[in-house]
Amino acid sequence: THNRAVKVHATVKTTGKTGVEMEALTAVQVGLLTVYDMCKAIDKGMIIGPTYLVEKEGGKSGHFVRSFVE
Repeated sequence: THNRAVKVHATVKTTGKTGVEMEALTAVQVGLLTVYDMCKAIDKGMIIGPTYLVEKEGGKSGHFVRSFVE
């Protein structure tokens, strides 16, 4: 058995006042589901995740940077 991984990153920018972190997380999940769809014939036991926000600027909560990145 070989352990293999695919990492998907999404960058989202806006000029509006509303954050777009949900759109970024959705983009990552869609990317991972696309990879799953292409590879499911080879391995149906693939694991999708973890998915997490790495950095966010602006909004009510200000600037957020995750202290670790896997």
